[in-house]
Amino acid sequence: MIAIVTGASSGIGYQVCLQLLEKGYTVYGISRRGTVPEADTAKDPSARCIGIAADVTDTEAITQAIADIAAKEGQIDLLVANAGMGISGPIEFTEADAAQKIMNVNFFGAFYAAKAVLPYMRERRQGTIVFTSSVAAPIAIPYQAFYSATKSAINSLALALRNEVRDFNIRVSAVMPGDSGTGFTDAREKDASGNAAYPRCEAAVAAMERDERGGIPPAKVAAVIVRAATKKNPAPLYVAGFKYRLLLALYNLLPARTAVWLVGKFY
Repeated sequence: MIAIVTGASSGIGYQVCLQLLEKGYTVYGISRRGTVPEADTAKDPSARCIGIAADVTDTEAITQAIADIAAKEGQIDLLVANAGMGISGPIEFTEADAAQKIMNVNFFGAFYAAKAVLPYMRERRQGTIVFTSSVAAPIAIPYQAFYSATKSAINSLALALRNEVRDFNIRVSAVMPGDSGTGFTDAREKDASGNAAYPRCEAAVAAMERDERGGIPPAKVAAVIVRAATKKNPAPLYVAGFKYRLLLALYNLLPARTAVWLVGKFY
């Protein structure tokens, strides 16, 4: 079984690689640095994890990388589109370049990877694609509007694609983690230029980051992704973490006005 994982160099993607190795997959980890878990962490010594250096925002590079994998292995069974980044700050003070950058990484990067694997899966009439989304997709987070927007777009992409490729026996899901303790927090690009005009912003972002650092271990999020990836009939959407499943259920039960007000009070 041949798997491709984007954003494989750290955090959730790194843990997905490890867990797929344990299940006997040959894993190709795509990241800007090409860093992947060591092969000897797999229970099956024949399992391999091969690092590929490519930027998911470069459609030609990601398409060529996936074509090379398909040519070498003769098949692609699984794509985990996990690469992502975060920015924070008020919408009013967010530069267009920053908004475009996060959309390019989080949404177009996933789109380019999915687009590249689909011909190979469609030809064999089988395959699985799992997108890493976020609870911040259905619950829009203030001062992280563009992160929420990209993950909402991922959910829509996954749900539409699921119906488009159903006849080819290609399974598509999106997994929505809540807060998770990874390097994502420290890598977030923070714009403080609007803090004076929006005095709540700095405290809200600090609260988010505290929650992230104390959040679900990335290995547990990865376990949900791997479960979705290996099910014969996976659900369209998964939420990683019992607390976040309850939170989302409550959010959906409340009137929209009340739900949005509560999110604003929390931050």
